[in-house]
Amino acid sequence: MQHDPFTISVIQAGLDNAAEEMFAVLRKTAMSPIIYEVLDVGTGVTDAQGRLVASGAGIPTFVGVLDKAVKAIIERYDGTLQDGDIFIVNDPNHGGVTHLNDVVIAKPVFFEGACVAFTASIGHWGDIGGKVPGSIAADATEIFAEGLRLPPVRLFNAGVKNQAVFDIIEVNSRLPDFVYGDLWAQVAASKSAERQILILYEKYGTATVEQSMSEAFATGRARALSGLQTVPSGVYEIEEQQDNGELWHATIRITDEIFEVDLSNNPDDTGGPYNTSRDGAVIACQMIFKALCDPARFANEGSFSPLRVITREGTIFHAGPTAPQGYYFENRIRLADMLWHCMAKACPGRLPAGSFSSVFGTVLAGKHPDTGRTYTMVEPQMGGWGATDDRDGLDAMFSTNHGNTFNCPVEICEARYGFSVVHKRLTDRPENPSGRTGGRGVSVCYELRADTTVSIGYTRAKEPVWSLNDQPSGGTNSMMIRRQSGENEYHQFASGIPLAAGDQVLIETANGGNA
Repeated sequence: MQHDPFTISVIQAGLDNAAEEMFAVLRKTAMSPIIYEVLDVGTGVTDAQGRLVASGAGIPTFVGVLDKAVKAIIERYDGTLQDGDIFIVNDPNHGGVTHLNDVVIAKPVFFEGACVAFTASIGHWGDIGGKVPGSIAADATEIFAEGLRLPPVRLFNAGVKNQAVFDIIEVNSRLPDFVYGDLWAQVAASKSAERQILILYEKYGTATVEQSMSEAFATGRARALSGLQTVPSGVYEIEEQQDNGELWHATIRITDEIFEVDLSNNPDDTGGPYNTSRDGAVIACQMIFKALCDPARFANEGSFSPLRVITREGTIFHAGPTAPQGYYFENRIRLADMLWHCMAKACPGRLPAGSFSSVFGTVLAGKHPDTGRTYTMVEPQMGGWGATDDRDGLDAMFSTNHGNTFNCPVEICEARYGFSVVHKRLTDRPENPSGRTGGRGVSVCYELRADTTVSIGYTRAKEPVWSLNDQPSGGTNSMMIRRQSGENEYHQFASGIPLAAGDQVLIETANGGNA
């Protein structure tokens, strides 16, 4: 039975609203500033097969994790799912996709005895164990050093709390109260979205809601194919040198129906935490595909059906099972930026020049000097975006993969963590009299009031941001520790560096590329 398009649209909007409500619940109930201030989260609804139906605000690449995590849960537990189950997963080899700090909570939704959908969220937890506070060790050589690994396991079994899993999480985190708070916020978000979905099923019935999902997938595919028609067909190749001297390669083949990215000719996975899973590489490819073919927020399984990604197992874009992935985000953002560069040359005037292309993950960990409470500050940094042919680049933006993310206010940092933010300001940039100028980066200075450790990791420290139209390159990222003794130390990837009261951490992010 076919239903009128108005009813179908109302149901689709209701599913979107369920994903948005998850986001709102997380924002209002989470314990950690990285979630409730920075919004380092993603929320979504899938159908019973794990196909993405709707997504909330947050980080686009996080939303890309959720369907993959749900499919991993289905693969492991198909046939045994029960009403009231809630699952948790963070292992990048088993549906987690990113690194161990990013934890997925997913709940199957049952109607009339059948699983009809899943609600899912992902959030960055401040500490999940491992060898350093914050769990992102720059010197990790295996994933085992990066913290607690959770393949898809039941957090609740038919509505009954699995206390053993809670206990395991608690004893593996340096911040058990924060982790518990964020965990329960994600559980509440899933239950809130479940209620919204069940209202739709109760009002319209299973057949109508499933028809709405199918039509949403068809719409997503039609929009993607329509946008693909505007991208010139052909084969485009790029090779880029990275800060460590490695050469990365990509070949993009485009037809009227297929957008194929071949990443097979890339270095083997590294002995350090600079790898990503195959699913992570797919998400980076989804970013450039979406930017070119359908940049509006609309996204579901159908939106990416023309995309094909080729990887070779055992490489930095398809890491082996024991490869560390703590700094996966630098790998993934640099990949997205390289693909962006390739298509910017292939489609003149279509895309801006390069950005600072880094999360610049900064982790300060210690005890609050006033309360004695243990904290771990995890903060992504902002930087400059690239110019276009008709405007200068945008100042002080998060990376292109970060979406609806905000900086943590100075007042929150100083209150929750007990150090001083000496300054947070735009960097200077040279004028570009022959063209458009890249956006400005940000200079941030933290001064410690008590003994602390800092972990840091970023790229674009040596290879500058790429520009368009033969214009001068953009800037580079940098981090320096100013010791009270007057000594200055420069670091790029380091973890657990001891700091004393009075020491300062100075971060400067790159200006964007010129055009």
